[in-house]
Amino acid sequence: MANSGSGGTRADQGVRPTFVIGSHLDTVPDAGAFDGILGVVLGVALLENLAGRGLPYAIELIGFSEEEGVRYGVPFIGSRAVVGSLDACLIERISGAIRDFGLDPARIPDAKLPPNVFGYLEFHIEQGPVLEHLGLPLGVVDGIAGQSRLMLHFEGNANHAGTTPMALRHDALAGAAEWIGAVERIAHEVRELVATVGRIAVEPGAGNVIAGAAHVSLDVRHASDETRRRGVRSILEAAQAIAQHRGLSLRTEPCLDQSAVAMDAELTARLWRATAAEGIPAHSITSGAGHDAMILAPHFPAAMLFVRSPGGVSHHPDETVNVEDVEAALACGSRFLADLERQYA
Repeated sequence: MANSGSGGTRADQGVRPTFVIGSHLDTVPDAGAFDGILGVVLGVALLENLAGRGLPYAIELIGFSEEEGVRYGVPFIGSRAVVGSLDACLIERISGAIRDFGLDPARIPDAKLPPNVFGYLEFHIEQGPVLEHLGLPLGVVDGIAGQSRLMLHFEGNANHAGTTPMALRHDALAGAAEWIGAVERIAHEVRELVATVGRIAVEPGAGNVIAGAAHVSLDVRHASDETRRRGVRSILEAAQAIAQHRGLSLRTEPCLDQSAVAMDAELTARLWRATAAEGIPAHSITSGAGHDAMILAPHFPAAMLFVRSPGGVSHHPDETVNVEDVEAALACGSRFLADLERQYA
């Protein structure tokens, strides 16, 4: 976390209007180098471009941790800390890692942003193919799709693979596999709904043993919360029907229900003015990926600027960016901050 532009500290920000720039520093296994981190580096570059010049407002740059939710199965831990929405159970889960890092988990409440924050800006790679398909370097985000994340636990009977007739099996993995096909079918039937099964763990996990349990992840997203939740209900009903038909038990564990959020109209208009002033073409886009901005948006005005992802590749080692697109994002960010300066001068 860093402050610049005003030469201020958190104490200064208690009385001065504060603008926040941020993105995340964590990533997923076997990922690329730009998801999240590019946004933090662009924030650093914007502050360096100020060259110590005083501003009528304070700027705080944040590199969030645990946006992806890989370590604890819960995303947005860093951004939830700065809006004060971490529950006691989750704080207890992460306390050991915080102590191991030499910090005091009792001070997590100190991370909450002051009430005089008047806006948040996040730069991020698109993580999709739309901008490249359109031949455009930048996307101005109008909103972020809501997410539902769950774990489904199919439980049957483990038994010998060679001695148990097919008709007498209660194979948890076979049930989960049938359900995965249903997930894909249901998602195809609903416009713009996306549903993903990205992780499965099988017990006992031996090649010559019928699976007694299969633990499967589910990720469902849509810009409409009503449509997303209706899709989740259909998917869970399919899971229950499959489990019943196969003589399996089913337990569902909700992990996340994150509502869709719209970006702030005024800050978004400032981004559009910045792209126009720089002569950089951009596209209005709704993000299917989750971002720290969706956690801050209910508390502070928020805006996002996407940078084109060549090949539409993300969460993969081939993830990359075009240097000229990054330069365009930096130029627009500088224009954006100058526009804010005129307002608070």
